[in-house]
Amino acid sequence: MAHKHRKTRKMRGTRTHGYGNTQKHRGAGSRGGRGMAGSKKHKWTYVSKYLPNYFGRSGFKRPKAQVKETKAINIGYIDENFDRLVESGLIKKGKDSNSINLTEQGFDKLLGAGKVSRKYSITVSQCSGKAKEKVESAQGQVILPEGAKSSEESEGAAEAQEK
Repeated sequence: MAHKHRKTRKMRGTRTHGYGNTQKHRGAGSRGGRGMAGSKKHKWTYVSKYLPNYFGRSGFKRPKAQVKETKAINIGYIDENFDRLVESGLIKKGKDSNSINLTEQGFDKLLGAGKVSRKYSITVSQCSGKAKEKVESAQGQVILPEGAKSSEESEGAAEAQEK
């Protein structure tokens, strides 16, 4: 037998349902305010026991000026969509190799996912070690700006410094 509405059923016809004054057991005042109201005052014991990290901050956000999103492209994507990229003029087809300037097209980094079946001459500002390895294994070349290193070379230099 359900007991949820038993008192209400019994008290039909009475104004206060056994809670005395009409104001009692009505509104948010009977529960100490709505929601988390009073959590620093009269609900402090509950908050400190069950929600210990409710107040205060944690962590930090880097300033937006410091956050730079790197736009990258995979070498496999270039190879798969070769014909379409040649038609659109993004790849210049040559006798020896196919040249593509990723920096002019808005890409910052060349990544090594996928297969390379053609000879490429790629100009880009950053390059992963695997991408450079794949392009060079297909007799191509990756042209980086002066002073820039591929990710693999920079990792090797960091390991050498640690030793």
